[in-house]
Amino acid sequence: MNIIDGGVTTPDGFKAAGVHCGVKYRSLDLGIVYSERPANAFVGYTSNNVKAAPVQIMMNQNSPVLSAVVVNSGNANALTGRRGIEDALSMQSTTAKELDLEPENVGVMSTGLIGRFMDMHKIRYGISRAVKELDSGREADARMAEAIMTTDTMKKEFAVSVRLTDGTMVYIAALAKGSGMIAPHMRVLHGTTLSIITTDAKLSPAFGEKWQEILDDTMNMVSVDGDQSTNDMAILMANGTSNSSFADEDPEFVEALTYLMTKLAKAIAVDGEGATKLIEVEVTGAKTKDDARNVAKTIINSPLVKSAIFGSDPNYGRIMMAIGNSGSKFNIDEMRLIIKGGEMEVPILDGGAPVFQEERSVEVVRMAMDNKEVTIIVDLAAGEESATGWGCDLTYDYVRINAEYAT
Repeated sequence: MNIIDGGVTTPDGFKAAGVHCGVKYRSLDLGIVYSERPANAFVGYTSNNVKAAPVQIMMNQNSPVLSAVVVNSGNANALTGRRGIEDALSMQSTTAKELDLEPENVGVMSTGLIGRFMDMHKIRYGISRAVKELDSGREADARMAEAIMTTDTMKKEFAVSVRLTDGTMVYIAALAKGSGMIAPHMRVLHGTTLSIITTDAKLSPAFGEKWQEILDDTMNMVSVDGDQSTNDMAILMANGTSNSSFADEDPEFVEALTYLMTKLAKAIAVDGEGATKLIEVEVTGAKTKDDARNVAKTIINSPLVKSAIFGSDPNYGRIMMAIGNSGSKFNIDEMRLIIKGGEMEVPILDGGAPVFQEERSVEVVRMAMDNKEVTIIVDLAAGEESATGWGCDLTYDYVRINAEYAT
């Protein structure tokens, strides 16, 4: 696997465009990703019982093949009733007509304010303009990445090349947005994270199960504020233009895709609204995989832990409190806790007892926490399973941003 400078149009046969249509005041606010060859599609949707209109129509259609995805930012088209459904269907049909496709072969995504009706005159204009500007290359990638941003402060796009075991070189690229209302729990079969992943590898419909596993270990392990969005969606498009053999079980492909999805998850966490620090939680020694995941997400979702990380306050009792609240099994008499920051790795708890007591030792922990990336390492001493999760600190700016979001 080689990490390369690329975006969603890096794999062969993909084009993209990002335009300003007026949903937002000045920024780019509508984008299209298009595959010249119909692509097998694998989609993960939010598990929130309040689902935005685009999510509803995508789940109802459940199309296994997509040739295009249209995305708008600035309006979530959520809690908009029947009109919202009609507007999402109109986005789909308008894009299909412009590209000479069937509507069910067009994916639809929206992100932004909840409870606002779409201005479809602007949306239809934007779609027509974006189709005319479809292109491949880094400029097209960048415009697409910008078009889906809301409170994001940076573009989130990555690409790799990987040689499969049959010798074929394929490309995988991933694009995401997400900064607030982030605690995805996307399921394949059933502030917002939107992700589009493109590849020229060949994947069979059976890859859906593996896609769910990858989502569970990556995007579903990131949390900014513990609030799952009404609009979360992740779409993987595989158009097979590389003419490779099926890559479903190819270890090189699976490793590369997992790497990209992990990069997206960490980028979303570090760009959390108001965030100043990335929190990574590594859990080992769990009895079950679910136990490991629960511990990691409970720690990164704890407002007390997040506040302590923000203030570099070495109050490890908050971490232990979160572990105890997770509902997961652990052996308190054998547990280990380590905090890592920069080049410092400081043991905090060993065998259920604190490693340090002196004020000088406390300052060492504080120094480790006073880094842009803080890792919490937990050994539950109850089994062999592990998981990693990503979050961010809770800052004054997070409160300010969300207190003023709609205004």
